[in-house]
Amino acid sequence: MRSNTCRLLGALVLSSSALARILPASQNQDQFVQHGQTNKNIQGDGVTSYDGVPMNQITTTGDTESKAALPAGAQAMAATGWTATADSYQPGYPPSNAIDGNANSFWHTPFGATGNALPHYIIIDMKTTALVNSISYQPRQDGQSNGNIGGHQVALSTDGINFATPKAIGTWLDDATTKTSSFEATNARYLKLTALTEAGARGPWTSIAELQIYTTTTAPPAYGNGIYGGEWSPTIDFPLVPVSAAVLPNSGNVLVWSSYAASTYGGSDGTTTLTAYYYPGSQTVSQRTITNVQHDMFCEGLSLDAQGRIISTGGNTAQKTSAYVPGSDQWAGLPDMYIQRGYQSQATTSGGRTFVIGGSWSGGTGGKDAEIYDPNRNVWDKLSGCTVSNMLTQDAQGVYRADNHAMLFAWKNEYIFQAGPSKQMNWYNPVGNGYVAGVGNRNGDGDAMCGIAAMYDAVAGKILVTGGATSYQNVDSTANANIITLTGAGGNVGVQTINNMWYQRIFACSVIMPNGYVMIVGGQIYGQPFSDDTSQLVPEIYNIDTGNFYKIPPIAVPRNYHSVALLLADATVFSAGGGLCGTCTTNHYDGQVYSPGYLFNNDGTRAIRPVINSATATINPGGTITATTNGAIAKWSLIRLGSTTHTVNTDQRRIPLTATNNGNTYTMTTPTDKGVIIAGYYFLFAMNAQGTPSIAKYVFVNQT
Repeated sequence: MRSNTCRLLGALVLSSSALARILPASQNQDQFVQHGQTNKNIQGDGVTSYDGVPMNQITTTGDTESKAALPAGAQAMAATGWTATADSYQPGYPPSNAIDGNANSFWHTPFGATGNALPHYIIIDMKTTALVNSISYQPRQDGQSNGNIGGHQVALSTDGINFATPKAIGTWLDDATTKTSSFEATNARYLKLTALTEAGARGPWTSIAELQIYTTTTAPPAYGNGIYGGEWSPTIDFPLVPVSAAVLPNSGNVLVWSSYAASTYGGSDGTTTLTAYYYPGSQTVSQRTITNVQHDMFCEGLSLDAQGRIISTGGNTAQKTSAYVPGSDQWAGLPDMYIQRGYQSQATTSGGRTFVIGGSWSGGTGGKDAEIYDPNRNVWDKLSGCTVSNMLTQDAQGVYRADNHAMLFAWKNEYIFQAGPSKQMNWYNPVGNGYVAGVGNRNGDGDAMCGIAAMYDAVAGKILVTGGATSYQNVDSTANANIITLTGAGGNVGVQTINNMWYQRIFACSVIMPNGYVMIVGGQIYGQPFSDDTSQLVPEIYNIDTGNFYKIPPIAVPRNYHSVALLLADATVFSAGGGLCGTCTTNHYDGQVYSPGYLFNNDGTRAIRPVINSATATINPGGTITATTNGAIAKWSLIRLGSTTHTVNTDQRRIPLTATNNGNTYTMTTPTDKGVIIAGYYFLFAMNAQGTPSIAKYVFVNQT
């Protein structure tokens, strides 16, 4: 049973002992870790190395040698005395071949074009109970691919009969590399792997060369199994490392992608991007390779435009621009940018244009001033007055890093506010040739490279900025936190230093929730790309009502460099990825979904959600939303759909709404200013008196 603290995101009904456990005792909260390592200037980064890794060590052979990460401390179990059973097998290819330690033998279901129909399963009896936290699956190694497992489920049992909710679901890549599934450590004697699809859709077969099970001596914390502040879902396995992600309008499905290969960006062909879809409704994953736009979108700029399209600029193919068009479920090419870029940021302006700045990771270093895409004319325009030099950090690696990942927020009269990562904040105006004006520094904060920024109340102009570091890598991060308040376009901004986060973080991600709280997940104490050292496994949530940060249950897998996080239509939070470093051991092909405490009753049962029966689907700024519900509603909010890569999500913003009602019919007037309610798709959430949110309806805001 969950304790009464599981509703900390709703009514915050907490006992005094629970409060002592989660509320910060002081400004410093937990003791910060200082490593005492120097901020090393990695000579030649961007020329002879990328992200501190020498180019000759970056895999350039696609995925023939890719590795997936295992949990820290995972130990391979000896298969002595184990037995294996399966739903079927071809004579000579029994299930015992999957645990015999010989990669040249394999289990295979009956041959023949009509074989036994999928799904197929194999059950391993380990003969003893162990704390299991991961498996690895090696496909057949004889040069053939028939039977490679695609869609799958991993389940555990203590009696071999009752297999509870799967510990992992998803789809594996169709190749011969070893795959892993990592999940919350669970005591079990039996493991069941079910193959739902054949990875290449070649036939109704399943095959396994070796199936390894891993154990750990470290059990999850007492509050880590849904007891305290919500719970995490089973692991979702992807056929690639999710480095970028976006929520698709109307369906609520999640599109993720990596690079030209599933686990590396080195040696790119410049024409290909591997993508995958996560379908929350069916709990399945599919995959697609994109070649028609001739664009490797790794390390791109990313945003959702006023039409609801995903706009991807630059990256490994540093001058390209591509758009995912939701209605057609296809990618389309747009005109090239003037400037080649990688690790730039971009945002949709109040005028419906796409503003881009920075990006020295790719296409040469320095001089990456802004440009802007006009969808009505289908052209890019230079903005020579919107100079990048104003927003550079003092990074030890110079401009190669100093212009990366700008924290951009569209505001009134087409202004763009740059909140970070440089400690100096700036207003950019893209009218004509554009211009830039500084507006001071964030109080008590240095540069916050790869920190997070989230506009949790666009009506009040409120932005939370936390964490990050003075340099991109090889330096300790901070737990600093500030609230920035925007008022008029191009005017003064307010900066308020608030209590620190519980943990120092760089490479973390943020998600704005329906009630305005901000969830922060992942990151490291010491910034080191492609490493899981100093990982922060315990996420936290900023409560806008109390002004404090609260710890929530730990995630099963580290989420550091190249991880993503998004709000989903059912008010849960999707977190995935980390890695993409070829043969390294920190490639995370997986994700999880967090169900916040507001989805539970005090006794741990699932709360009954309010239901929006109908709602206005399309409005203009200042327009009226009329919604009908199945009961009384206490609060409403609009949250713009998100897209995220490399800690940056310039799309997400929350608009609290004031409603009047006649019974269960509610009427809400939206903000009139197009700089507050940026055009595009939004989630509309209704929350009852207990703080439990509905499943969202989609509202499209026109660009007028």
